[in-house]
Amino acid sequence: MKILYLDTSSSFLYCAIIKNDECIGEIKLKLEKDLSALALDEISNLFLVTSTKPDDIDKILVVNGPGSFTGIRVGLTIAKTFAWGLNKKISTLSSLDAMAISCKEDYDYFIPVIDARRGYVYSGIYDKDNNIVLKNQYISLEVLKATLDNLPGSYVFVTNDDIDGISPITKYDPDFVAIVQKFKDNEEINPHGIDALYLKLTEAEEKLNA
Repeated sequence: MKILYLDTSSSFLYCAIIKNDECIGEIKLKLEKDLSALALDEISNLFLVTSTKPDDIDKILVVNGPGSFTGIRVGLTIAKTFAWGLNKKISTLSSLDAMAISCKEDYDYFIPVIDARRGYVYSGIYDKDNNIVLKNQYISLEVLKATLDNLPGSYVFVTNDDIDGISPITKYDPDFVAIVQKFKDNEEINPHGIDALYLKLTEAEEKLNA
């Protein structure tokens, strides 16, 4: 079975082709503002160097957020078009789930953190068995840090963002095989029914609800 994993929820393009629980090709590339322009070319090249045809893929596993509004839309557009055009199975997962399960540090709790600006983050808390202790949410960094006072054990923040006032920190380096093994059986969704997991209202929505 071949699974295409895709995550464009940050300034990085994370993509891999997993064949029978083995990674046969991967991309870990910081593209920043060039993400929308270069992602498709990089993915196409991954298919080329792994001698994989698009129709060889059995399922697509795509991150639908939280993270960059623009980045999430890029990844979902690519994945949904792929799934719909070639009639492939597709499932989603959270960027925070992927970050937590990729962490191999020796701590009791893993806290993936994505900078949401203005003192807020996207975060959740996971124990070492990857059970969710605090659900994914848009949360004040101060509230998150206060929550950690009640954790009965050691913890580490997982992030690639520069966020003041948090420690210890380990960099996020996706373990594609672990991610796919854990989430490959997530609910299959009609491509047209896939929504972004923003967790936070857009500025326009916030003004509308004010």
